[in-house]
Amino acid sequence: MIKHAVLLVVLGFLLMSVRDQPVQGKSAFRIVGYYSLRGAMHADVKTIPFGELTHINLYFLNPDTLGNFTMHLDSLVPFIRAAHQKHVKVIPSIGGGGRHAYYHKLLEDSNRAKLVKDLLQIVMKYDFDGIDVDLEGSDIDENYENLAVDLAGAFKPEKKLVTAAIAVFYKDALSDKALAQYDFVNLMSYDHTGPWMPAKPGPHSTYEQAVEDLDYFRTVRKIPKNRIVLGVGFYGYRFGPTPDSPAGSMNFGDIVHQFPGAEKLDQLDLPGGAILYYNGIPTIRRKTILAKEQASGIMIWQISGDATADKSLLSAIYATGMQSN
Repeated sequence: MIKHAVLLVVLGFLLMSVRDQPVQGKSAFRIVGYYSLRGAMHADVKTIPFGELTHINLYFLNPDTLGNFTMHLDSLVPFIRAAHQKHVKVIPSIGGGGRHAYYHKLLEDSNRAKLVKDLLQIVMKYDFDGIDVDLEGSDIDENYENLAVDLAGAFKPEKKLVTAAIAVFYKDALSDKALAQYDFVNLMSYDHTGPWMPAKPGPHSTYEQAVEDLDYFRTVRKIPKNRIVLGVGFYGYRFGPTPDSPAGSMNFGDIVHQFPGAEKLDQLDLPGGAILYYNGIPTIRRKTILAKEQASGIMIWQISGDATADKSLLSAIYATGMQSN
């Protein structure tokens, strides 16, 4: 009996250790792409670049204000099956940018267990590969750490991943204990400015900012390389020509379609004096090399914003990330 018990413990440890290890045809370098959950319900799976991804995070799976999950997810099954056939993990993401005040109540001790149980039931029913926590800013409160602990306690015994999106903007709200619960974290190294800050025009996602963001979470918060993924944005922000001019955003695919040669740049001077800031292929390649050195992969917000063919940022990430050092 003792030998059998020891054997079961060892087997359990081995299964836990391979939960997010590379599978056939996939590199240890993670390429995590966010993709619309509703879009995935109706997507032509032949058009999804599964071959250049290791994980797809579907945004967003949120309950109603009472904590009930009412969205019917049966139409996601073909998408999930197609991803798994390509050895791509599919993970629903909760929260999202913006304010979701109801999460404060749902994370309280009296409600959190139900939230975690409901999420696990959904993940198990549809054969998802885990859960991603994208609570940001004011949505992070004193119960965020408890949520991370409870999710890890419920999901990891089922061999399901628990990941999170994080950023330096609310670093002080992220406890070390909370960060330690995640199999890996996706560092959102973008939106250092944007349309909500029209008086602060400029690039929102530079290489230098990526270096600084990684340095903080690697050096100060001690997150090891194998548990952090560098996030990049497939979009740009337009400012000007004056501080009171309305700012706006544009997907990378639209940028290169409208402005030939834009894929080689990070900045465009637009007619009328406005300036558009984004990341072109050279900077994305530099960031991918940085991620190979200082992290375990690249996260993308979001893959629908990409261009095609030789102008694709995802293809540049894949080619650079999969190159041997």
